[in-house]
Amino acid sequence: MSTLDNRPNKAVLVIDVQNGVVAGNHERDAVVANINTVVGKARAAGVPVVWIQDAGENRTAGSEPWKIVPELDPREDEPNVQKQWGDSFEETDLESLLAGLKVGSLVVTGAQTDACIRSTLHGAVARGYDALLVSDAHTTEDMSSYGAPAPGAVITHTNLYWQYHEAPGRTAGTVTAAELSFDQG
Repeated sequence: MSTLDNRPNKAVLVIDVQNGVVAGNHERDAVVANINTVVGKARAAGVPVVWIQDAGENRTAGSEPWKIVPELDPREDEPNVQKQWGDSFEETDLESLLAGLKVGSLVVTGAQTDACIRSTLHGAVARGYDALLVSDAHTTEDMSSYGAPAPGAVITHTNLYWQYHEAPGRTAGTVTAAELSFDQG
C-alpha cells in the first residue's frame, strides 16, 4: 500500500550480516540459512536484493569483520549500501537507490534485531514504505550482561510488536522465511 507514489515494487534488505556483526549471535546458522531462503525466493521472482554493510567499530571496508558471512553470496549486480548509523537510510544512498527501482515495500532481514533492524524498520515506515520483517531471519547478540533481555526474548518481542505495527497508509507485519511469497496473486 505504501504512501510513496508510483513505487509498486518490493525489495529485500539484508542488513549487516557480516562476520564481525553476527559471530556468536543467537541461532546464527539457522538465521543465515533463512536469509538464504529469502534471497533465493527474491532472486527467483526478480525482486531486488539490497546488501547493507555497517562500517562501524572494527569493521573497516575490506576487513574480515566487514565482509558478508561466507554462507551468503551477494552478486555483483545487486546493490550494496555502506552505512555508519543504525537506520540504513541515514546518510546513505538507500532512499535514492530504492526510488530508482520504484520500490515502496521492503522485506527486512539481518542483524542486530535490537539496533539496526528496529531502526531501519521504523525509518522505513516513517519515510512512507511498507515494511515486512522476516521473523526467523534476524538475530542479535547477547546483551544481557548490560541489562537487556536474553537474545531470544529480544527477537520474540520485536516480532510481536512488529506483527501489530500500524501507520496511516502503510503496512507492517511479520512472516517466516518459509511462508514468504513474492507472488502477485
